Amino acid sequence: MTSSKRLLDPPKIAVKIPLMATPNPSLVERKERWARKMAAKEKPTVRPGNPPVRLGRSTERLPPGQHLTQGFPILDLGVKPEIALKDWRLEIGGLVENSKTFTWEEFNALPQFEDVSDFHCVTTWSKFDCRWRGVAFFTLAEIVKPKPEVRHVLFSSYDGYTTNVRIEDALDDDALVATQFDGKPITRDHGGPARVIIPKLYAWKGAKFVRAIDFVAEDKPGFWEVRGYSNTADPRTEDRFG
Repeated sequence: MTSSKRLLDPPKIAVKIPLMATPNPSLVERKERWARKMAAKEKPTVRPGNPPVRLGRSTERLPPGQHLTQGFPILDLGVKPEIALKDWRLEIGGLVENSKTFTWEEFNALPQFEDVSDFHCVTTWSKFDCRWRGVAFFTLAEIVKPKPEVRHVLFSSYDGYTTNVRIEDALDDDALVATQFDGKPITRDHGGPARVIIPKLYAWKGAKFVRAIDFVAEDKPGFWEVRGYSNTADPRTEDRFG
């Protein structure tokens, strides 16, 4: 998978390591990689071998069991909430030092991040070179400061959807809360006004219509996870079901 980032607005974020009490070498590496990209000091890289390849993990750009599509299929719970931007809020809390609720204006005033990555749906289709713009997950974590005991992140949406990821999956250099796709506001069909993008996982882990982000110590399976879908959702190992 090919991914590229560029600086859109000069970030005012101190690069500190780590968020955890005990330095995690993998987290430090991912955070430093994100910081270099925010500072436009790192060129596009080939993603399949990053993070390090595990035994049995595909390194092909198109993951096993997937087929490429030029379109962008629409999958959701059958509910597409219409959220006026003046009413939109993103609540970030749980085990953090500084809980925060963003209005639309406040959220878009944060340093902006642009990401080009591939998108893999568990229903076996993939779309290459998706260009997303929004706020990097690292930026949000720097603001709220997760506590050392955090191990998971739970996303909740305006349509009632929930999904869970491990903290290390969210704290990666290409994870973001996106507000634009291909240079335009994300439509309701695709989860606008804001949705989560975690390119290294199957797309159901990227909550559409995101409303809240909670940092937690204990895992709490989300909507699809309690219905038999995988907790970890790695496309490179066809990790579709639990």
